[in-house]
Amino acid sequence: MTWLRPPGPVEKGLKIGLLGGSFNPAHEGHLYVAGIALKRLKLDYVWFLVAPQNPLKPKGGMAPLGERLAGLKALAGRRPRLVVSDLEDRLGCRYTADTVKALNSRFPGVRFVWLMGSDNLLQFHRWRRWQEIARAVPVAVVLRPGSTLSPLQSKAKAALGARIAVIDGRRNEASASAIRARFGARRAAMLETS
Repeated sequence: MTWLRPPGPVEKGLKIGLLGGSFNPAHEGHLYVAGIALKRLKLDYVWFLVAPQNPLKPKGGMAPLGERLAGLKALAGRRPRLVVSDLEDRLGCRYTADTVKALNSRFPGVRFVWLMGSDNLLQFHRWRRWQEIARAVPVAVVLRPGSTLSPLQSKAKAALGARIAVIDGRRNEASASAIRARFGARRAAMLETS
């Protein structure tokens, strides 16, 4: 087993939420999911795991990993319980199931919880070895605007039932897709006027 420097504290008994994704770009919605999870699940930390490349997303339009890490670090600011990491890149993990397995074996005293927004729950059954993820760690879904019915429509939630906890709080509208669309529209308008 390769030695791995953890991105944050890993003392025995800590409860750490894992929030993975492309973060292309990072936005307030990501902080919202982390904040709700910290409060409702009484987590000690949330580790943001910035994926080198999400297997379910196209490579085109994906900002470089370093740029996405820097953007998320700037957004998270000086919140000591939020840890931004390139851990998946350092581990060489492409799939969440491998990441969770590696973290559980390297840090057996830590209680990890996989976090996601409800907008991701509808496609969770498309993730490689998704059932293995839910057996390895609890999965907590934070309700997000536009996808509050996801737990009722999700194949994964139907199959896994109580293995997926749904939590709610005051909602945040931010989304990476909308930010990219606005940026693209703004750039197109600038090109037309030049």
